[in-house]
Amino acid sequence: MSDRSTLSQFGHVFQSKIISSLVSDKKFIQTISDILEPDYFDSDSNKWLCKTIRDYFFEYKTTPTLEVMKVKIDEVENEILQVSVVDNLKESWRNIKSTDLKFVQEQTLEFCRNQVMKHAIMDSVDLIEVGQYDQIKKLVDNAMKAGADRDLGHDYIVGIEERLNQSARVTVKTGWDPIDEVMDGGLGAGELGVVVAPAGIGKSWCLQTIGSAAVKEGLNVVHYTLELNENYVGLRYDTVFSGITTSDIQFYQDDVKKKIDSLKGTLLIKYFPTKSASVQTLTSHLSQIEIQQQKPDLIIVDYADILKGIGTEKRHILENIYEDLRGLAGEMDCPIWTASQANRSSLEEEVIDATKVAEAYSKVMIADFVVSVSRKVEDKIANTGRFHVIKNRFGPDGITFPSSINTNIGKIDVYEANTQDGQSTQGKMDNSQEYLRKTLANKYNNSQKDTDGFE
Repeated sequence: MSDRSTLSQFGHVFQSKIISSLVSDKKFIQTISDILEPDYFDSDSNKWLCKTIRDYFFEYKTTPTLEVMKVKIDEVENEILQVSVVDNLKESWRNIKSTDLKFVQEQTLEFCRNQVMKHAIMDSVDLIEVGQYDQIKKLVDNAMKAGADRDLGHDYIVGIEERLNQSARVTVKTGWDPIDEVMDGGLGAGELGVVVAPAGIGKSWCLQTIGSAAVKEGLNVVHYTLELNENYVGLRYDTVFSGITTSDIQFYQDDVKKKIDSLKGTLLIKYFPTKSASVQTLTSHLSQIEIQQQKPDLIIVDYADILKGIGTEKRHILENIYEDLRGLAGEMDCPIWTASQANRSSLEEEVIDATKVAEAYSKVMIADFVVSVSRKVEDKIANTGRFHVIKNRFGPDGITFPSSINTNIGKIDVYEANTQDGQSTQGKMDNSQEYLRKTLANKYNNSQKDTDGFE
C-alpha cells in the first residue's frame, strides 16, 4: 500500500492515539468499527490491537477493559509480538487523557471514509465496462453511508433500567427553593431559562443571584455582561456574596475577601459592548475556555435581547438569537440563564404574564423556563416583589411567589405563599399603599427633626 492508503502519513503517535480512542470511546468504535481496517496501521502490534479490539466490540458491543486486553495478550504465542503489543498498549493507555483525541478521531474517520470511497470508485471501473450501472449506484451509496453515526437513540422498552438508575436531568439549582421545586431541581444541561422584567426592576441582580448560588455549590460559572463592565459586575457579585453594599465594599475589604476565599466554585466574567457580540461570539469565547480545560457548568448572558443578531425585522432577529442561544446550551451541554425586557406597560402590573414580553412572543416558545419579576413603586420601597412562572417544561406554571428583593445588598429571596415569610411578604404587598404612606411619613418626620433649631 502507498502512504496515502495507510495511516503512515499521520505518524506513530497519531496511530497510538487511534488505539486510545478505540479502547476508551464506545461511540467512536461504534461509528468506525466496520471501516477501520487493521492493515491501515504500520506496526504488527497496532494491527493486532485494532483487530482484537474490533472483534471484541463485534461480539460484546462494548470496548474491552484492561483486564480483557491482558487475557488476550497472554494468548499471543509470538513472544516478540507480545512484548511489542504490551509496549504499544501502555503508550495508548497513557494517551487516553490527551486533549486532541477528538481531532484524532475526526481525522481517522475522514481517512477511512475516503478509503471506502476510493475502493468503491475503483470497483466501479469494471462494472462500467459491463454496464452494471445499478450495481455502481449501490456501491457508491454504501460508500457514502460508511462511518455514519450508529447511535439510534434511547430504546424505550429495553431502556427502563437505564432510565430508573440514571437521573433524566442533571440540574443546576437557582438557589430559590420554590422555583427549584417547580422546575424539578433547577435548569438542566442544554436548557434555556429566561427572567422577564421591565427596565430597572432587577433582572441583572436575579441573574447574579443564580450565578452566585452555583458558585457556592462548587460549580464553574461563566457570566457574560453586555451592559455593565467586568469590574462593576464583579463588585455586584461581591455584594451578593458578602451582603455589603457595593459603595461600602472598599471599607470592608478583609470581610469580603474572607467570603470569596470560602467559595467552592469559579466565576469568569466577560464583558462585550452592547450589540457587539453574537451567539457565535460567545461560542468562540467558550471554545477558548474549554481549551484551558475550564468547562462551564452554568452560562449566564446578561442579556440576550442586546446580543447582535441576523436579519432586518427585530422580532425575527430576537427569535434567531434565542434559538441560537438554546442551541449553544445543547452544544455546551450546560444550562444557560438570560433575561428579557418586558413591555413598558408592565411597570405597574402586579403580575407580568406572557403577553407583556417585549417584541417577540417566540422567545417564550423557545425557552424551557420563563419567570417574570414584577415590582411596583411601593414594592421598591418595601423591598418586595413577585416571581410569576410564565412557562415551565418541567412542572406547573402560572404560579406566583411573593419575594423580598433588596438590591442594595443583592439579596433576593423567593417564598412559598403559605409559609410564614411568604405570608409576611404578601402582607406588605397587600398593604403597600399604607406601607408607602408610613414610610414617607417617617422620612418626613426624620427630616423635620434634623432641621429643628435652624431658621
